[in-house]
Amino acid sequence: MIKMKANFIGQFGVGIRNIVPLTIIFMMLFFSCLSAEELRPIRDNVGFCWKKEQVNRLLDYLKSSSPGQDETNSDLPALIAGISPHDDYLYAGRVYYPLFKNIKTKEVVIFGVTHGTVRKTIDDPRNILIFDDYKYWRGPYKNIEVSGLRAFLKKNLDRKHYMVNNKAHRLEHSIEALIPFLQHFNRDIKITPIMVTAMNFSRMVHLSNELATHIGTYIRQNNLKLGEDIFFLVSSDANHYGKDFDNIVFGEDERAHKLGTGSDKRIAVAFLSGQISKAKIAELTGKLWGKTYTEYGDRVWCGKFSIPFGMLTIRKVVQKSHPGMSLTGKVLIYSDTYSEGVLPLKKPGYGITAPFSLKHWVGFFSTAFYLE
Repeated sequence: MIKMKANFIGQFGVGIRNIVPLTIIFMMLFFSCLSAEELRPIRDNVGFCWKKEQVNRLLDYLKSSSPGQDETNSDLPALIAGISPHDDYLYAGRVYYPLFKNIKTKEVVIFGVTHGTVRKTIDDPRNILIFDDYKYWRGPYKNIEVSGLRAFLKKNLDRKHYMVNNKAHRLEHSIEALIPFLQHFNRDIKITPIMVTAMNFSRMVHLSNELATHIGTYIRQNNLKLGEDIFFLVSSDANHYGKDFDNIVFGEDERAHKLGTGSDKRIAVAFLSGQISKAKIAELTGKLWGKTYTEYGDRVWCGKFSIPFGMLTIRKVVQKSHPGMSLTGKVLIYSDTYSEGVLPLKKPGYGITAPFSLKHWVGFFSTAFYLE
């Protein structure tokens, strides 16, 4: 009996000892679930890199291999806004670099795309903006705080003009692509992520006016200066060419590639260089959409909504904060996956998410905007 009792107590004691770690594990899981609601996770860890050593190596390579770009863009005035690609770094790294090395502000408003895969998952909302509710976004150096501007906009915008959807932001990669580059040049950067959905030009004008009014108020209340304290970024890749995109209007050979990239370059230079007027934005919108925005145009630019909406908003902010001055643009560099090829970074942490060939290529460019 005594032996049996001892065995029972021993077994019970083991049970007690097992309960304690199980409780700890449960509590850790519980609190990790809470933190998951506060921290936006990484969507693409193949095309983008998320360890500081990887980002440092990438930027060191881009700096050492792009001396001509530094000289070409050395005369740029202080920048207040830009258009950036969001393609894989091994494809588009050289196109990101000349823009992001000139961004030194405390916070950045990012106008992102709502890609087709995301639209299908969230029932394709239109005519609104999409905010998230995360407190932080992951960055390669540390977590990135969301600016107080987002809460200010949620409070003041007409509630019919936006939705809050963490799932949409979790699935969308067009905003996160810009974060490692931003944080490399400013470790304490804050962001305001805004996804732009499909809407016609009239709706864009109305909603961008409202958004710009509230951003302007936030800028005044916080004594911010464009280009010094706050910056605006629009995320977009250009032409998506090939049968995979149902887009072979020029064919599938070298001539087709030359015609397709040439079309991209002409559009970017014609409508995103020089003084940016409302009429120029409207004409650009027509070029990107084709006959009507519901057809998503004959040029498969994923920024066909983020670019015109972002430019309308930025232009209106400039009008409110700097009367008499104009928003002026310069296309820094254009390239594409077929022409650019893959950067020769072979160590772990660098990858591509799609092939490149004459039958499947994507164009991209970076543009800088300043006051004049």
